[in-house]
Amino acid sequence: MPKEYRATGINLKGMPLGESDRLVTILTKEHGLIRVVAAGARKHRSAMAGRSGLFVVNDLQISVGRNMDRIKNAEMLQSFVGLGKTLAKLTAAQYLAELALMQALSAQPQEDLFLVLVEHLNRIQDADNNHVLACLSHGIYHLLAIAGFAPQVHSCCISQKPVIANLKIQRWKAGFSIVGGGVIDLTNDGNPHEVSAHQTLNEAVHSRISHYLSASELLAMQELAQADLTDNILEAPITDWLTVERLLRAYAQYHFDRPIQSSALIDNCFFNI
Repeated sequence: MPKEYRATGINLKGMPLGESDRLVTILTKEHGLIRVVAAGARKHRSAMAGRSGLFVVNDLQISVGRNMDRIKNAEMLQSFVGLGKTLAKLTAAQYLAELALMQALSAQPQEDLFLVLVEHLNRIQDADNNHVLACLSHGIYHLLAIAGFAPQVHSCCISQKPVIANLKIQRWKAGFSIVGGGVIDLTNDGNPHEVSAHQTLNEAVHSRISHYLSASELLAMQELAQADLTDNILEAPITDWLTVERLLRAYAQYHFDRPIQSSALIDNCFFNI
């Protein structure tokens, strides 16, 4: 077994260790999730202090230890300093980091997960404040896709027919099933109902619906599958993005079978919007 190895990784969690060290949880491209000691990182003016900080990407040289591996050398490649400029950006980044930690594996490559996380942290860092929630939702969807269970948003998860939002009908709705894995069509022979879904769905189908989406909310959901969000979708009302994020949150918590702790901070950031 080699005594040292190299890795490119992003710091996702840190905690004090001993008098001056820090134990850092890092998502690496080559080795997946690792936990290593950053010796002296809590000492005054330590070069390792900045390199062991949250959301810092390093080129790492790591020594294998009997109990814990240790960072021998770290060359900083990127530091997401812009994430700390607003509470919304920082909490959105922590939210995505928590999702990445839920699905990251150890002792095997995690390049796709690493690249998707870094890409969406960059988007959040560079976003206008009004677009942070949209960028967060975009990142959540793509992390769910990496995990293998992104929700089905373009076709009905029951009938497999395309679900097309109709903005011209004020009361148009689509259903969404967390258990079923996606959108549920509420149309009758291809024409959207203008009456309550309760009157038009049979009891078995209705029981599977956990959320209802307006036409604009569904359009926002459907755009999340794209590589980039268009300008008109980014400018969708913040209320639409609040609905989308909360739906994705419930969906992710169901499939990961654990709560997303950072989501409470997101609620605080956008509570008055």
